[in-house]
Amino acid sequence: MVHGGPEALEIVDLPEVHAGPGQVRVRIYAAAVNPTDTMARNGSRAEQQKVDPPPYVPGMDAAGIVDEVGDGVSTGVRVGDAVMAMVVPKGSHGAYREQVVLQARAVVPAPAGTTHVEACTLPMNGLTARQSLDLLDLSPGQTLAVTGAAGAYGGYVVQLAKAEGLTVIADASEVDHALVAALGADIVVRRGNDVATRILEHFPHGVDGLADGAVLNEKVIPTVRDGGAFTSVRGFVGAPQRGITFTVTSVRTYDGDFEKLDRLRQLVESRALTLRVAATYPPERVGEAHRRLEAGGTRGRLVMTF
Repeated sequence: MVHGGPEALEIVDLPEVHAGPGQVRVRIYAAAVNPTDTMARNGSRAEQQKVDPPPYVPGMDAAGIVDEVGDGVSTGVRVGDAVMAMVVPKGSHGAYREQVVLQARAVVPAPAGTTHVEACTLPMNGLTARQSLDLLDLSPGQTLAVTGAAGAYGGYVVQLAKAEGLTVIADASEVDHALVAALGADIVVRRGNDVATRILEHFPHGVDGLADGAVLNEKVIPTVRDGGAFTSVRGFVGAPQRGITFTVTSVRTYDGDFEKLDRLRQLVESRALTLRVAATYPPERVGEAHRRLEAGGTRGRLVMTF
């Protein structure tokens, strides 16, 4: 893949890879299409990518069947198991491929009763939401605001927060109001660049924490109370003010955290988390999926199937 528009994506042949000690090979049957994949494709991350030779294979979410297990694997995953994993792309090592070798701790069982297509929508976005809540460090009964709540990340933040006893106020367009309410938000307000005003109408002194999935950055800092917490998803850090703790959610640091990803599996099985699929595409049409994702408004994940 060279950088460019969706048409830059092409199918290439790669050498077979094998699981070494402490590793697992997964025959991938489904890979979710995420905004981070479009950034890998369009050149936004060219500087980071250039340390590795092309082709550059995007993709951070995979689900499939274990077909090779290296020596010394102690996670209990065996050949023939249905699994899911977050993949951190590096050169040709990405989820948009038929097989991938991963460290064993990055691979967990897929939620019981789910398809590969459904399971692949959980790892990266679920772990991102988990990390945001870990960084915000709120306690049961405290208040959390979530922007971009109808998206994959935002939806998981809402559901995880409710599972932990938080009061959640979230944004949505009129068409997504019912969806966000169904995810468990206690209060749903209209989305937009002025959403801070609407959040403050309900919590005049500000919320305890905010997860900014809509990347509104400075526009939503006023929603956070003095001494509260704010976490971003695209590297934004607010200027020091009012004792607010600013953090950056960067899911790559949760790569290989078996326990956290396996806990997300359990929450799907208990129905605390909902897996949402918008559409599926074969590899030769993945450019269409990128085009649709970049157009906005997708609810649930677009998934490439092998």
